[in-house]
Amino acid sequence: MSSRRLPRAVAALLGLVLLAGLGYALRWRSNPSPCPYAQRHAIDLPRPVITRSRLCGILEPRPGERLLEVGPGTGYYTGTVARAVEPSGTVHAVDVQSEMVEHLRTRTRAAGNLPVEPVRGDARALPYPDDTFDAAYLVLVLGEVPDQERALDELERVLKPGGRLVVGESLPDPHFVGFERLRRRAERRGLTFDGRVGTRAGYFARFDASAAERPPR
Repeated sequence: MSSRRLPRAVAALLGLVLLAGLGYALRWRSNPSPCPYAQRHAIDLPRPVITRSRLCGILEPRPGERLLEVGPGTGYYTGTVARAVEPSGTVHAVDVQSEMVEHLRTRTRAAGNLPVEPVRGDARALPYPDDTFDAAYLVLVLGEVPDQERALDELERVLKPGGRLVVGESLPDPHFVGFERLRRRAERRGLTFDGRVGTRAGYFARFDASAAERPPR
């Protein structure tokens, strides 16, 4: 092969790789699912925009509170939030994958028995009664839930009156949920927008549950 043809061949190969990657991302976006446990190392990579400190800054976890994390994965944020609610608070970390739950259980024990309760559960049917939590958060998770509307209903249900919900999203996650869409959906459920940090491409948004008692269901 001549030196002139080689760059063309390389360019063609790169084009095929990019198209294959785009096709994979589109298929993944149209078929929501959690990050497989086999790819767990990828979800522990640094997140320069949606950082742990930014999450705590907008979530405002306080000692003694009972918090819910949906889709903790391997626990990228869990330990930081758990330390903020010590000594008498608890973070209930609900993940749909049993492998992630066991991984998180081992990780929190190794970190010194942090106040974390790993639980296997589905965001569409959270295993808690109404008005259980002072605050809840989920990061890079909402877009992975097959029924996002139901997940938001459940989050609103388990929050106490006046409770806080923080949702984190960032590109290039193929399941990225844009802020304006998220805000419309949250406000339809009586959740009041209370602030955002970050950019359009990566943000944490906070919503507050109504301080009024929810009528009996």
